[in-house]
This record gives sequence, C-alpha cells and structure tokens, in this order.
Amino acid sequence: QVQLIESGGGLAQAGGSLRLSCAASGLTFSTYPMGWFRQAPGRERDFVAAISQYGGSIAYADSVKGRFTISRDNAKNMVYLQMNSLKPEDTAVYYCAATQRVDELARETYEYLYWGQGTQVTVSS
Repeated sequence: QVQLIESGGGLAQAGGSLRLSCAASGLTFSTYPMGWFRQAPGRERDFVAAISQYGGSIAYADSVKGRFTISRDNAKNMVYLQMNSLKPEDTAVYYCAATQRVDELARETYEYLYWGQGTQVTVSS
C-alpha cells in the first residue's frame, strides 16, 4: 500500500532552519506531483508548497515564499522541504501528500490522494 513517512521535524528557534523529508513507497513516485501542507492547533490544514513530477513547476504559499524550498529526488522516492528563517507562526504539524492532478499544481487538500502521518515543527521566539 502507499506510504508517505515524514521526518525531520522538531524544535527550532526563530530565525533557524529545519529540513523535512518525506519518504514515499507503494506508488510510482515520479508520476505524482507532491505537496506539503501544515496544520496548527485549531486551524485548517493549509497549503505550503507543491512540486511537479520532475520539479519543473513549483508553487509556494505567500507566507513561506522566499523562506522555504521544496525539492524532490525521484531516484530515492523522496520529497523535501527546506525551511529557513523560521518564525513562531510556522509552528504546526507538517504533512506531505501526493496528488494525481497533473494539469496544474494543486493547492487544496481535497486534490491530494495520499497523506503522511505528519511531523511536528515547533518554533520558539
């Protein structure tokens, strides 16, 4: 079955960096655009970033643009989220997800078919 397993979360100070990883299995990884979402307590799950099958198209939420970088390695079935200049408002559970939508980068949760279990990111001020 399809599995997406996130890692790399933890505690960081404001201004610091973290790198999240997502290992995919059970699917033909290179055929799926991938996304990162996050959910803070009491809030909806929000789009963070998305990347096309071979990385040619990338999209970011305005709140992370210029600070976060999404990338993927199809040879390793991995997708990454490099997070720099972290802010306390980046505190959330971060999820990676896979979508079958290929006409354009998906930004809505309902467009994603498979989800990981999430990894907690906490940024202290």
